[in-house]
Amino acid sequence: MSANDSLQNLAWKKLRKNKGAVFGLFIIGASIVIAIFAYAIAPDSSPYANRMVVEIAGRQPGFTQKFILLNNHRYIERKNILDRFFFGKEDNVDYVPIVSYTEHSDSIVYKKYIDEGVSENISVAKNALQQPIESNFVKKKFTLGTDKFGRDILSRLIIGLRVSLGVGFIAVIISLSIGIIAGAIAGYYRGWVDDIVMWFVNVLWSIPTLLLVFAITLLLGKGFWQVFIAVGLTMWINVARMVRGQVMSVRELEYVEAGRALGFTNMRIIFKHILPNIWGPILVVAASNFASAIVIEAGLSFLGVGVQPPQPSWGLMIKENYNFIITHNPMLALAPGFAIMLLVLAFNLLGNGLRDALNVK
Repeated sequence: MSANDSLQNLAWKKLRKNKGAVFGLFIIGASIVIAIFAYAIAPDSSPYANRMVVEIAGRQPGFTQKFILLNNHRYIERKNILDRFFFGKEDNVDYVPIVSYTEHSDSIVYKKYIDEGVSENISVAKNALQQPIESNFVKKKFTLGTDKFGRDILSRLIIGLRVSLGVGFIAVIISLSIGIIAGAIAGYYRGWVDDIVMWFVNVLWSIPTLLLVFAITLLLGKGFWQVFIAVGLTMWINVARMVRGQVMSVRELEYVEAGRALGFTNMRIIFKHILPNIWGPILVVAASNFASAIVIEAGLSFLGVGVQPPQPSWGLMIKENYNFIITHNPMLALAPGFAIMLLVLAFNLLGNGLRDALNVK
């Protein structure tokens, strides 16, 4: 077993003893699995969980409703199994809420639910329905209730998890790529190179993060990928400052001097000798940036410059339903808020655990 393997095993053992870090790791692992299989898990498997039934809008958690499924005669493009797995499947039926129905010789008469205590009798020919007749009627339970458009809150939470994890992942990749290169070059070469990089870092550091994200978002435009890039481009500053400090502290150590004596290039010394020895602090900052990216994306979506409807985002769900907090159904806004809190807490707990396990000073 190599010394590097021994250090990794020791860090893993210390991490496993940290209950908070293990809890955070479990939540993150479960979130990744749910995000991957989102459309297979979500009760509403239509694209973006955007099945609107306005008659049952704003209902309490645990609400149940009977539906009759009527062919909507829309052309539905045939998709392969991978497309349905990652993007959902369009409904080829309309979900019509009903109170009850009676079966006659050649027709079905159902009471369409319109509002509390209000219904309408509608007749439909049996030959217009699928056979057997019972397959046209379903009863659905909305575990977390429905939003103001009658969409299932639980399904949109599950699909929205993809956005939160996606923006965190892309933002961390972008911030690490830019921050590590800028910080390593500044810390290793020092002098005028360090002065230029740190001047640029300090200028960006002086701008409030949300304001900088706004500026980049307005430059790139509103949308799914734009918010990912905007968040990532604002988070590399912390990485650059940390990497610069770490590189400056190890550039004079013996193994770096040995590399210079052997004639290694500066790039080889930086990327093959120095950076592998400072991955501990980088991982801690990456976990912290992941949590920050989730919060920033939620804030942008709440303000209307992040992910755009009908695509679900936890911040957008809070925006659409926050007025219910002071009315009869606060869970519509509290559910995505709790989800953000739990996922951010998980990444912060994991970051703290990594800091202790890797003995980052």
